[in-house]
Amino acid sequence: MQSQSLARWQHAHDFLGARHGVHERRTWAVVSLTTVMMIVEIGGGTLLGSMALMADGLHMATHVAALSIAAVAYSFARKNVGNDWFSFGTGKFGELAAFASAVILAMVALLIGYESVMRLIHPVAIAFAEAIPIAVLGLGVNLLSVFLLHDHDHEAAHDHDDDDDHDHDHHSGPEHDHHADHNFRAAYIHVLTDAITAVLAISALAAGAYFGWVWLDPVAGLIGFCVISVWAFGLIKSSAAVLLDAVAGHQRLALIKQRLEIDGDRVTDLHLWRVGPGHLAVIAAIATARPRPPDDYKAQLAGIDGLSHVNIEVNSDPEANC
Repeated sequence: MQSQSLARWQHAHDFLGARHGVHERRTWAVVSLTTVMMIVEIGGGTLLGSMALMADGLHMATHVAALSIAAVAYSFARKNVGNDWFSFGTGKFGELAAFASAVILAMVALLIGYESVMRLIHPVAIAFAEAIPIAVLGLGVNLLSVFLLHDHDHEAAHDHDDDDDHDHDHHSGPEHDHHADHNFRAAYIHVLTDAITAVLAISALAAGAYFGWVWLDPVAGLIGFCVISVWAFGLIKSSAAVLLDAVAGHQRLALIKQRLEIDGDRVTDLHLWRVGPGHLAVIAAIATARPRPPDDYKAQLAGIDGLSHVNIEVNSDPEANC
């Protein structure tokens, strides 16, 4: 009986994303697909003596490593969701994986940029007949991976949440970023950038084969370097913000303060941060001359999207309402 009466005061710490299981299965599927392609290319390059095939296989290996980090993060977070060692659950484990993937992506971009500059300075002969089929095959695998990691259902749900929030909070844009699964986004960006670089490579190789514009190949590499760098920086910035417990939206923070400061009550301490995809935590301290139960203050926050862990401290201060 006592445990039942205490249950209402206890917090659950399952802060995994609403589509965690779907994202985990799709990421593992892409890891398997990319691994098979990597083995085929490296094995084929070894048997056929093709350096181009071998190089593309080794490039694919970097994506296998990054995608595996994302997949393992999903599995680890799910298996340890009830582990008390994690104070606020395992919802942010995906952010750590996303940050690592973004760093790998940035390193790949730097490698592509360096190699492209070197080839502009010192052009090399290109075996167009061999390189084009390899690029087309890689593009096919990348497009299939992009399809698997492009979550239409999640976007629809996100748009619906935006509409709901607009009714309650009159917010839009960056304020809703707490729904984003950065780990899944990192995996998606990896395969999407690979698909874009494959398209650029095929275009440059075709132009080189038919018009002799060999210089287009390194230029396409530099374009890929710029695109990948921008996306990698954006992913590093967004995942690092969550890892460092940055404020999860200043408009939402202001709204919470406004909702709590009624009848002369004053918020003396307020923290809002993300603990998982679609999950926010709030800690607020209130000074008031007329203290009320914490549940009364929590009720005032009803309708604010994403508040999954709310702690309210009420301090009696006779001068607070003056």
